[in-house]
Amino acid sequence: MTAIINRILILVFLFSGLPVFAAEKNSAEVQGIPEMTAEQRQARGIVTSKVGYHRLTEEIIAPAEVTIDAYRSSQVTTRIRAQIISRHARMGDRVKSGQKLLTLSSVKMADAQSQLLIADREWQRVKKLGRKVVSGRRYIAAQVDRQRAFANVQAYGMTRSQINALLKQRDASRASGRFDLLSFQKGTVISDKFVLGQVVDSRQVLMEISDESRLWVETQINPKDVVNIKTGALARIDIGTNTWLKGRVIQIHSRIDETTRTLPVRIEVNNEQGLLRPGQFVKVAVQTVGSKDVISIPKSAITLLHGEPVVFVLQGNKFSPQLVEIGEVRGDWIEIKNGLQAGNEIVSKKIFLLKSLLLKSQIGDAD
Repeated sequence: MTAIINRILILVFLFSGLPVFAAEKNSAEVQGIPEMTAEQRQARGIVTSKVGYHRLTEEIIAPAEVTIDAYRSSQVTTRIRAQIISRHARMGDRVKSGQKLLTLSSVKMADAQSQLLIADREWQRVKKLGRKVVSGRRYIAAQVDRQRAFANVQAYGMTRSQINALLKQRDASRASGRFDLLSFQKGTVISDKFVLGQVVDSRQVLMEISDESRLWVETQINPKDVVNIKTGALARIDIGTNTWLKGRVIQIHSRIDETTRTLPVRIEVNNEQGLLRPGQFVKVAVQTVGSKDVISIPKSAITLLHGEPVVFVLQGNKFSPQLVEIGEVRGDWIEIKNGLQAGNEIVSKKIFLLKSLLLKSQIGDAD
């Protein structure tokens, strides 16, 4: 019966500004929580903090989609028609900049390699003889032919270091038309659309590499709301299971989407823990320039008692449960519209210890 009466008292004192059990100082709930000195509170891990004003920034909530960071991504293509001989990386592999990805073979590359070896041999001979022996015209012609042949092989897909290695061997049999495609960057292979033996044309995308340690989150926002969002504004990304990641607005498009009549906003997110995947749908909360100073407390300071939000106020060495009216939530902070005043000292850690003591006393009363 006492427990029922106390529940009614909770509703009576909901927004009185007084501890909810002040009408019965010797009630079972208060008696269930013993007085504790500062040393005793410290020993039990109970932490208190002063209630005060905090600036809560306004946010715009919108659905969004995770995409790769195009500035941290690259495509692997061949510049000439070639056949894929072997692969050295697969989808999902982590690769380094300059790492070998594919080996290709091309008749056009073989011709270019042969021409380079011939031109290089002639250039080495002419250079060794020197300008005093050969005519200036022959000297320049040999040099230009060699440079042109070098540029052709490089344009077809061999790197400068690969070409120099070929020339160093000075073996005509090495002009096989084989060459390797290397990764332009470190990252993860996110696609590999080919099979061994396949003949591919120039500009065909064979692999895509992306550094997924940072990703983009793309959202669409009403133009009238975008005016309150600035580049560099903080954002939060809800990936589900009440998990939020921090991000920052890096780009706001200037052209309205013709279909949705919204403006695309791009957010950059640190993804070193791999919690996000390209193509994933999420919810974002983007901070705006508007803000206000309100009484707010840490989320960890609030619990539910009889279905109502309650905090524990410390007065001297005594704890009193106090019902509060909550407002907006911003990260780890909750606005308190009623029930607390600036300067009140509340429990911000180990609140469930006090709640368990209180509930045990209620069970005893019910018996």
